Amino acid sequence: MVPAQAERRARMMRRINVPMRAILSLPFATPLSGRLMLVSYTGRRTGRAYRQPVSYVRDGDTVLTPGGGKWKLSLRSGESVRLHLRGRDVVARPESVRDFDHVQRLLGVMLASNPRLGSFVPFVEQDGTIEPGKLQMALDHGFCIVRWHFDRSRP
Repeated sequence: MVPAQAERRARMMRRINVPMRAILSLPFATPLSGRLMLVSYTGRRTGRAYRQPVSYVRDGDTVLTPGGGKWKLSLRSGESVRLHLRGRDVVARPESVRDFDHVQRLLGVMLASNPRLGSFVPFVEQDGTIEPGKLQMALDHGFCIVRWHFDRSRP
């Protein structure tokens, strides 16, 4: 993606995220909340509170999210954050998965559960295959899978 396209896409996503935050904040499940959740976190440099809509898929007793974009940089390993998931607030700890083989396997799990993931993850081909060279380049530039572990000790 060339810089001009990336900037247009970023501008469009900022506009789309405004109503998405409102919909995903509702106290009940919606059709969108089956694939999208709201992550509430504190910016690492600004200290400002953010709410970021992200896609997710369940994987056993965890939730997986593609970690593209800058929002994941504010997540601290072992530090719990609030997720608004299917109309409910839950507390979870993020784990950033960056190992090539592990990321490739988790992407396979995610694509099997949500084939649309391929439309916004640039190294997934139209047939759903993962292009290894592009995946490695994305990992080298900070891409990861965020695995969310639910904090059972909190209400």
